[in-house]
Amino acid sequence: MQTDNRPLSPHLQIYRLPFTALTSISHRASGVLLSVGALVLVYWLAALAGGPASHASASAVLGNWFVQLLMFLWTFALFYHLCNGIRHLFWDAGYGFELETARKSGVAAIVAAAVLTLVAWIIAWSA
Repeated sequence: MQTDNRPLSPHLQIYRLPFTALTSISHRASGVLLSVGALVLVYWLAALAGGPASHASASAVLGNWFVQLLMFLWTFALFYHLCNGIRHLFWDAGYGFELETARKSGVAAIVAAAVLTLVAWIIAWSA
């Protein structure tokens, strides 16, 4: 069988998104997750205002390990959106557009979000 170097169809090629594109998509996704998490926050505040019985019911729901995991991820989304938003503010000012700088600032936003999430949960569990 003869093989030649003709280009493949686009659906046969493997595309890899640049890191900056992934951080941009993640920023939008974290914004959506924050909206959903805000609804959970409203539920908790309404239960708090509803009295001891509704607060106990909400505490039982929100104390579940799976819901706690979702809240941990929501906290990460919050801090990621914050850190990446600060990164975007620098971009709006005209700084950090070089490829290497953009990659480093993206990594820094992810690391800072992880550290802030861990610190927030450590403080919350120790209180």
